[in-house]
Formats: sequence, C-alpha cells, structure tokens
Amino acid sequence: MKTRLIKVRGRSMVVIVALFALAAVAAACGSSSSSSTTTPTTPAGTGGTGASVSIQNFAFTPKTLTVSPGTTVTWTNNDSTPHNVISTKGLSLNSTTTSVFASSTLSQGQTFSFTFSAKGVYFYECSIHKSLPAMHAVIVVK
Repeated sequence: MKTRLIKVRGRSMVVIVALFALAAVAAACGSSSSSSTTTPTTPAGTGGTGASVSIQNFAFTPKTLTVSPGTTVTWTNNDSTPHNVISTKGLSLNSTTTSVFASSTLSQGQTFSFTFSAKGVYFYECSIHKSLPAMHAVIVVK
C-alpha cells in the first residue's frame, strides 16, 4: 500500500492508494467450472491461473482482458443492481449471444467463474443492460 500527499484546492490530503486488483481478488471467487465455489484467484494479467473482472457502475473492468489458456476468470458484481455475464458473437450492441458461457443473474457481491481452455477471442455482455456500451467487453486467450 502506498501513501501520497496531494493538494486539492489549496489543501493537503493524504491519499491511500490500494491496488484495485488486489481488492477484487480478495472479493472474487474462482473454480474450474462455471460455478460459485470459493477459491482464491491471482490479479488479472499476472499469468497465473486466475483473473478478475469487476462489474461496477454499469461497466466491466477491465474492458479487455488478456489471459493464457487454462485461466479461470471470475466476474464479481460490485453494483447494487443485478447483472449477468453472457458470451456473444461480437462487441456490437446488437450482437447475438452464444452458448460458450453464461451466468445466472448476479446480485451485489455474487461471482461467476469460467475457465478459458482454448485460445481465441471471447466477447461478452450483460444481457440485462446490453443497450449500454460499457456492458460489453472481451477476453483474449493467447
């Protein structure tokens, strides 16, 4: 954890900067299938066996996630609004859903995990809010 001193409108403030990925990992769950059993994951992009995506403010973060084959990605709904995660054929707001992966409706704090075993580009959306561009994202497995 880092501490920084910044000036805001002439006042000094101490800001504690914590790694968002670490917080997401602490809150996230993962498994080797699309279930909600609790297992720890590693931060996104670290080359480990797990990665995290946050659903917050009606957006997926990160918007694009690159992982290795065999990585389990865990989505965590950090919004008070229900969301879901459903694979699609593209990033278009009118894209067709596919049967590669699909979560149930996730309430605040709930997670969904899926293990990406094959290389490729996997598009997904929250079908509940598919009219919002930020509710579309991509996983690149290479």
